[in-house]
Amino acid sequence: MRVQVGDGRLFFDVEGAALVPDGPAMRTRPTLILLHGGPGADHSLYKPDFSPLADIAQVIYLDHRSAGRSDRTGPDRWTLANWGDDVREFCDALEIERPIVMGTSFGGMVAMAYATRHPDHPSKLILCSTAARVDVSRVLAAFERRGGRAAADAAERFFRDPSPKTAPDYFRLCMPLYTYRPDPHMAEMFSRIIANDELTAHYLRVIETSFNLIPDLPRIKCPTLVMAGEEDPVTPPADSEDIAAAIPARLARLVRFPNAGHGIVGDDRERFVKTLREFIVS
Repeated sequence: MRVQVGDGRLFFDVEGAALVPDGPAMRTRPTLILLHGGPGADHSLYKPDFSPLADIAQVIYLDHRSAGRSDRTGPDRWTLANWGDDVREFCDALEIERPIVMGTSFGGMVAMAYATRHPDHPSKLILCSTAARVDVSRVLAAFERRGGRAAADAAERFFRDPSPKTAPDYFRLCMPLYTYRPDPHMAEMFSRIIANDELTAHYLRVIETSFNLIPDLPRIKCPTLVMAGEEDPVTPPADSEDIAAAIPARLARLVRFPNAGHGIVGDDRERFVKTLREFIVS
């Protein structure tokens, strides 16, 4: 399904009902909006791992503007402010009130942009394996710790010049390090994605100079769950510590996952899903 949001249509998919029978009445369940990583990837990154949550919430998978099955817009529209505003406008279009918004990786950046620009709108926020600002030197150090100098060098070449020339080494040496345990389904997952490589390259070129949400995080007004894999080389746990420290202390909860990388759900599925479920229903 697609819905008009601003200057383009955004694709979304839904699992679970918002209204369920409860004796003589219909009970409203929370709506959980999932914002995928990438950028330039799509919502398929969340499937099928998040389907079990459909018994406690209406789960909405959303493709960002210019990603996946959503309409493409020009690079002048590729800003965190626009992506964050898209979330609010998407909710307005579908009459979704007080959603729980979860963003992973780049999706977490979009979730933070949304929550700081529209602080009264979300009921809760979940930030998973993400960063409010990107310190490339921190990322390279994490890749070296996980994969040695070769991985760090491949990451540096790709981050400095995201192109067909540098991508093969990055995917060969760095992508397997995203998870702490080998993921036999990674190749299948990437095959399913409708990718926008131009968007990915654009993001990497401006990642260190244009994105810094730390000063805005005190504006967040809702309970926020921050989740970090201690072995994450892409958004190292120090990034999550920075986020939790910048959000008002009474609202932020930081949960760290030992022996988990960027893909926490694959590395520690039972604890990850349990943590999410408890936060959603609390």
